[in-house]
Amino acid sequence: MISESAPDPEDPKPRKPSSGVLVLTVCSAAIGGTFQYGYNISIINSPTGHIQGFINATYIERRGSGLDAPRVTLLWTLIVSAFSLGGLTGALLAGPMAVCFGRKRSLLLNNSFLFLGAALALTSRAARSFEMIVLARFLAGVNSGVSMNVQPMYFGESAPKHLRGAVAFSSAVFTAFGIFLGQVVGLTELLGTDALWPHLLASNALPGMIQLLTLPWFPESPRYLLIDRGDERACVRALARLRGGVAPVGEMEEMLQEQRQQKVTASKPGSAVTPWALFVDPDLRPQLRTVMAASSAMMLCGNDSIYFYASYIFLAAGIPPGKIQYASIGTGASEFAASIVSNLLIERVGRRRLLVGGYSLMSGWAVVFTVALMLQGRGVAGMPYLSMACVFGYILSFGIGPAGVTGILPAEIFDQATRPAAYMVAGSLMWINLFLIGMAFPFIISGLGNFCFLPFGGVCVASAAFLGLTLPETKGRTLAEITADFDEMRRGKKRGRQEEEEEEEEEPRKENYQLGKASSFPALEEETDS
Repeated sequence: MISESAPDPEDPKPRKPSSGVLVLTVCSAAIGGTFQYGYNISIINSPTGHIQGFINATYIERRGSGLDAPRVTLLWTLIVSAFSLGGLTGALLAGPMAVCFGRKRSLLLNNSFLFLGAALALTSRAARSFEMIVLARFLAGVNSGVSMNVQPMYFGESAPKHLRGAVAFSSAVFTAFGIFLGQVVGLTELLGTDALWPHLLASNALPGMIQLLTLPWFPESPRYLLIDRGDERACVRALARLRGGVAPVGEMEEMLQEQRQQKVTASKPGSAVTPWALFVDPDLRPQLRTVMAASSAMMLCGNDSIYFYASYIFLAAGIPPGKIQYASIGTGASEFAASIVSNLLIERVGRRRLLVGGYSLMSGWAVVFTVALMLQGRGVAGMPYLSMACVFGYILSFGIGPAGVTGILPAEIFDQATRPAAYMVAGSLMWINLFLIGMAFPFIISGLGNFCFLPFGGVCVASAAFLGLTLPETKGRTLAEITADFDEMRRGKKRGRQEEEEEEEEEPRKENYQLGKASSFPALEEETDS
């Protein structure tokens, strides 16, 4: 099978491999995938006041009296948090969907959640039901939860080794692009008005329609076709299309080797194919710890909550209300620009440096932001704009590394059988932490005041230290090489513990020896004297 796709050495004009199909596949998958995550995060910010007014007006029609401000805020927080709960549900669905339907078909089926949610959002005002908005946001979250897990899996399995990082990092580029475009569409000059906010919430259906019309024309993941379905012919055809007409022999051999290894592993009892199996398998614990830490840190650092509550942050920083929507666009533009730069750097600098460096910079910006807020409280001129610059710097640093590298890790450090389960664990932690931070963020701002970003800075410091110590570099390396590094670290820790135990056992022996030595000579002297 492999030789059929190898280039003919007698061909006078051999075709040069092209990545055109791969680029189009990435664009088609991402526009209805991680783009939706960024877009749905940002479009909810601009109509905040209009939706809160709609909630109150609806309640007056039903009960004859309005809601006080805390209850309106509570219902608004429920609408915001419904997206995170939907994302958690989608993350749990992503693994089984990716295995049962394949990567590409899962992304296509995922649009059904989106279209239903868009219909609910569009008709919520006419139906006088804010509960429909809650359900619409939940379904949009399900869509984002599935795509945030399945799309990086699809990209990581479809890209060649030397482009794997750049292709997988494009998920972060489209997320940032979605954030930026959502902020632009949400301007009061466009859809961010009291009359058009239902259309704004339903506008996420358009990218989904683009994906539904284009993605069926592109190939499925070659690794899924070979290792999960056992269809070598389909794998060669898909790989040939993604590589410009030629299926590389070396790449096919690597996949066949992984398939053989997978069959051996699958025959063992307790094979790690479910999330629980990952936790109980000691050989996979170092990888799982690293992914869990990176996924949790990505949300606990507070970056995505900035988009949910951008208005509150900029008001607290002293930005005039009329300029807040334009400042919010600047945050999206910053992350978009940073993700593009990072996409160009990832195959040169490596994943580990970008991840650790990004969190290190974010911790520095958190400290500067805290100092700026303290000086602003004392009336120092120019501090509101320094505070805003710190927010931009924080987002830029996030976009340089954590935004894209985090999603790549499960695809690079887990094999074909464990990868879906690893993404389920990583995605669940991301959405749980996003929900918790989304609920707690307003109270953190009001409770800590000028020190509101110090907890996030602490998360960044801890994340940089932990990942710097536990994550090996994965750039341009095979799964076997990366796994060998994790095994070496695990054996090194085990060896270190054994040496400590041996030293602890040796100490009492030395003490006993010294005691025996000390007591023997006087006894011997007494016998001699006698």
